[in-house]
Amino acid sequence: MEKKQYICPKCGCTEYEDDQFQATGGTLAKMFDVQNKKFITISCARCGYTELYKGQTTTGMNILDFLTS
Repeated sequence: MEKKQYICPKCGCTEYEDDQFQATGGTLAKMFDVQNKKFITISCARCGYTELYKGQTTTGMNILDFLTS
């Protein structure tokens, strides 16, 4: 992922860390523990302020998650 210019809205720091996580969506996804929602996180390196951005999941990744859960 290409690093973009970042300025923390809380403390003004320009350094950050990016990461991602997946979570379950609706009732069926929760019942079968399928993590079909993907989020990108951007966290300030100084104060830890974190912003979440909705990411894209693929059908293949959803099937793989279902088969391995």
